[in-house]
This record gives sequence, structure tokens and C-alpha cells, in this order.
Amino acid sequence: MNTMIPAWIDGTLTPTDKLLAHKKGLKHKAVSVFVVKGLDILLQRRALGKYHTPGLWANTCCTHPMWDEQASACAVRRMQEELGITGLYPEYRHRLEYRADVGNDLIEHEVVDIFLAHVHRPLNLKVNPDEVMDTRWVNYHDLIAEVARHPERFTPWLKIYLQNYADTIFGPDLIIASKS
Repeated sequence: MNTMIPAWIDGTLTPTDKLLAHKKGLKHKAVSVFVVKGLDILLQRRALGKYHTPGLWANTCCTHPMWDEQASACAVRRMQEELGITGLYPEYRHRLEYRADVGNDLIEHEVVDIFLAHVHRPLNLKVNPDEVMDTRWVNYHDLIAEVARHPERFTPWLKIYLQNYADTIFGPDLIIASKS
């Protein structure tokens, strides 16, 4: 089954085969979610069967919206599909664009809507093994240090988010959490 995603072709948003979009490096829509608990961020390790960046650590979840799907609905859907998380409604934080080589002659050129969801209770994760091989909570400051020490363990987009957009994504939330 071919997955169609919203990509720009000759300046027009067009339903495009996902693999083709990545092979050609076409700019396309994406959604990323960070679930945070205080200063801790929920990360996922991508399943080994993923066609790019398998086995690397990424933000809580990320995907491409379906054609005509609102980014906020996509974020809620994908948290449930990848991790079994329900009852969270993440807050829109930022739209950004990046381009990165993700291996196997594939390029991610994404216009990403980024969301942040706070949890104040333990989450009962039901991980989809086709998508995720592991999860862990990591302190924001420890994550920054780990990415600096071992960048090869992390997806290109997570490194870009943390290096270039951390203040915009997490803003005062982590400062407030560090005082709690």
C-alpha cells in the first residue's frame, strides 16, 4: 500500500507517494510531538524495520499528516498509533522547515508543525512494535549532553530541533518545570 502525503510539486501542494517524496527530497508536511513531564522528555527509539533511520532515538512521535488532515488531529492520532497514548491534546508550538539526509539516498525536507504535551501522571504506553522498539524518559539537560557526546544515536531532525529550535519548542515550560 502506498502512503500518500502532502508534498509541494512545482509550488503546489499535491498528494504524493511518501517514498517518492523522500527519494526526490520534495518539501512535504510533517508533524512532531514532544511529551514532557517536568524536565523529562519522552523519547522513542525507531523500530529496526523503518525504511529510514531505524534504531535511532527520536522525539516522542512524528509523522506525515494525511491529505486534508489538520496537524493537531494528526498529532493526537499518531501518539495513539505509535505509543498508545490517549487523552492528551498537545499544544501547537512552532512551524519550522528543515532538510536532512536520512540515509539510504533519502532526504527529509519537511515543513513541520511541532506540538508539546504535558503529562502530570504516569503514562501507560502500548508501543506499536512496527514503529517503536523502545522508549525512555530523559532529562532535557541530560539529552542535550548525550546528543553532543553521541550524535550518531539520534535522528537528524531531533538534533536539528534541539540545536536550532529548543527555546521555541520548550520555551518557558522547562524553566517553569525546573522551579517546581
